[in-house]
Amino acid sequence: MSVTAAKGFTAAGVVAGIKASGKADLALVVNTGPRAHAAGVFTSNKFTAAPVVWSKKALADGRLAAVVLNSGGANACTGGAGYADTVQTAEWVGAEVGCDTTDVAVCSTGLIGVRLPMDAVLNGIQLAAQDQSTAGGPAAAEAIMTTDTVAKESIHTSPAGWTIGGMAKGAGMLAPALATMLVVITTDADLTSAGLDAALRTATEATFDRTDSDGCMSTNDTVLLLASGAAKIQPDIDQFTEALTGVCADLAKQLLADAEGSAHDIEVNVVGAATEADALAVARAIARSNLFKCAIFGNDPNWGRVLASAGTVDAAFDPEHVDVAFNGVTVFEDGQLGIDRSAVDLSARQVLVELNLHAGQAAASIWTNDLTYDYVKENAEYSS
Repeated sequence: MSVTAAKGFTAAGVVAGIKASGKADLALVVNTGPRAHAAGVFTSNKFTAAPVVWSKKALADGRLAAVVLNSGGANACTGGAGYADTVQTAEWVGAEVGCDTTDVAVCSTGLIGVRLPMDAVLNGIQLAAQDQSTAGGPAAAEAIMTTDTVAKESIHTSPAGWTIGGMAKGAGMLAPALATMLVVITTDADLTSAGLDAALRTATEATFDRTDSDGCMSTNDTVLLLASGAAKIQPDIDQFTEALTGVCADLAKQLLADAEGSAHDIEVNVVGAATEADALAVARAIARSNLFKCAIFGNDPNWGRVLASAGTVDAAFDPEHVDVAFNGVTVFEDGQLGIDRSAVDLSARQVLVELNLHAGQAAASIWTNDLTYDYVKENAEYSS
């Protein structure tokens, strides 16, 4: 049930008529309380979509009673009229579920630069308000899909009696900036909005912020965390944060596994760095190299592309003392040729690339995927 696994939440996913395909395209998640505490992180793209602008304002008081999400249109770069559509959407949801307009977050995903068909949005809101139930989580997860091939859901149940459930969408335009894609996470734990915010930022920094599929940041990226308090349990914040990070990591890896056209899921792990910032910068440079990603698609352990990317970063390390390994086979060691690359098998979907800088004790990983013919084809035809 994912997003409705926690007590105090209902959800629905319906066919509103926004998508020409006739597939489900509007989801509603409602917090039935007794609490309505919430937190969120959003894209840092300067071309911020209207729903993100609105949802930031709605979250200013740390409260959310409902989230409405549509696929089939991003409502980004649509000016004042697009923002008015977002406000209207929140007003309709508030009227249907019985909450203040400013307690409604709005999320949209799809093509940039196209206004939403508001008659269809209203139809979807009314249908979703009627259909919402504690069993509606899977339908909601399906309704937010765009180029996704599968719905993404995750659940953590604590032995202490509280639960976290989440859903996500995203298969392209996945690059870090506090959040990537659309994610709604719910919990029945009793936590303040400040506690939720701290936990969410810690969790996203270690998961979604290190998920970099194609280096392309969306205008609509949103991650929301809602707490109903229905379990009547105040968890240890460290334990809650650890569990939340696990849910976020699970969802992030599901996103990469469904990345547009991908054939390999790649973990770039940099160790032996002077600082974590150095490790992250080097890992990110490698993960964003199209040459590296193409090599992995071709099952080629081209360590030269790894080193060339690492060398572009202003990080503290000696190039004469660096190791590179593919799936545990060290092909470059201490600045020299290592085991012949023919010993590396990249035929499996999972690929681990490790770079040891021998400059300290810090480490960091970035998750990415390869660059394939299908990715180019899908994105060449996306708006046509």
